[in-house]
Amino acid sequence: MNTKFASPANPLASATESATDSRTQDPAQTVRVWDAPVRVFHWLMVLCFAGAYFTAESEVWRLVHVTLGYTMAGLVAFRLVWGLTGTRYARFTSFVRGPRAVLAYVRSMLRGQPEHHTGHNPAGAVAIVAMLLLTAGIAASGWVVYNDLAGEWVAEVHEVLSHGMLLVVGIHVAGVVVASALHGENLARSMVTGRKRGAPADAIRSTWRVVAVLLLVAVLGFWALQWNSAPARAGAQSGATAADTTNKIDRDDD
Repeated sequence: MNTKFASPANPLASATESATDSRTQDPAQTVRVWDAPVRVFHWLMVLCFAGAYFTAESEVWRLVHVTLGYTMAGLVAFRLVWGLTGTRYARFTSFVRGPRAVLAYVRSMLRGQPEHHTGHNPAGAVAIVAMLLLTAGIAASGWVVYNDLAGEWVAEVHEVLSHGMLLVVGIHVAGVVVASALHGENLARSMVTGRKRGAPADAIRSTWRVVAVLLLVAVLGFWALQWNSAPARAGAQSGATAADTTNKIDRDDD
């Protein structure tokens, strides 16, 4: 009769497995979450909105204001495409949630025990969608105003949307500060480094730096094109103004 005895557990193997589990669940461990295109998009949007907002009332900086507005429109178009084809956490399907998920996250924050999301949290997703929609409205109304295609009411809509954007940005920044404190994680820094707390299985495989470089080159190229066309536009506008003045004088003489 053959009897099989169970071999005693290997202490060394158990210790190794325990250490592996500990590393997997280490709250201080960070992994790659944000790809390079998302980060470049984010900071270009910050730069463009700030610049456009502070040059809105200046005729001297009008071309800068318009250029930054057009840039934001292009960035939104890129983000929509990347939100469908990009990496896991860049896709809208990974972070856009319904009202219940948003309320549940807000309640968890109010309890001081916020839900941890490797990508965007539900509240942040609301701000992102709102800012994309507002940017589209601002760019469209700004284009109409710049080309003088409608009445003064469009300019008022443009201004209201811009102030609404500023309000959403302020709420978003405040939310990031509060969430960073509650989570014990610098969320703003993660949009620079691309890394957030998470398990190895949560990491994205590629940061797509080539796409980010192409995006940055496209933006800089557009800015250079606008800059080079500035003297010609200024001359054309001066000529139009002079012609209007001459016609007005001629009418007065008649």
